Amino acid sequence: MAADGGDDLVWYASYGANTDRGRFSCYVSGGAPPGGTRENPGCRDRRPPRAEAALWLRGGVYFGLESPMWGGGLAMLDPALPGAAPARAYLVGAEQFADIAAQEMYRSPGDGPDPRAALRTGRAVLGPGRYETLLYCGDIAGRPVLTFTAHWGAADVEPNAPSAGYLAVIGAGLEAAHRWGPGRTGDYLASRPGASGRWTGGEVAALLSAG
Repeated sequence: MAADGGDDLVWYASYGANTDRGRFSCYVSGGAPPGGTRENPGCRDRRPPRAEAALWLRGGVYFGLESPMWGGGLAMLDPALPGAAPARAYLVGAEQFADIAAQEMYRSPGDGPDPRAALRTGRAVLGPGRYETLLYCGDIAGRPVLTFTAHWGAADVEPNAPSAGYLAVIGAGLEAAHRWGPGRTGDYLASRPGASGRWTGGEVAALLSAG
């Protein structure tokens, strides 16, 4: 697989705000999402995803640190947590995946990771920050599924409640991908470490219904 080959396709699996197609499109074509404070430069290749899929990733999502975009805790995936996390996957070029990852790592497009770094061993730690660890999560129709998270686990950071705007974007993406209603989506998000005890399922469902 060549990281700069437009025809070399991978599935980028999102479990956070990029489950929402509108928010994800800002990483591809550039711009800031409604309610967001950070402008994304976009990918060098601005073609839309070739396909999408709803899927589940091994482990669980938790909220910690502080989001410079949304305020409140960031969604991160800990593969060691029990269960599985709902996600939305986009079939993109390997170069596009590298540019998306670069933007999440606060790097410039063209300075992103080679997807092969994770395919060899299943996990590649590329830096000390959040979203600087690539995970290989299996295959869909012969194409690799990749995501990124932090190199630490949920137990290693203080939980931090996510903001209303952030939950609304994640919830909208999960609803669209998995065909869930506000109730199920709200219960799922409110059960995540960091959100649990701060948000109830009904409160999150109300955010989604209002949107």
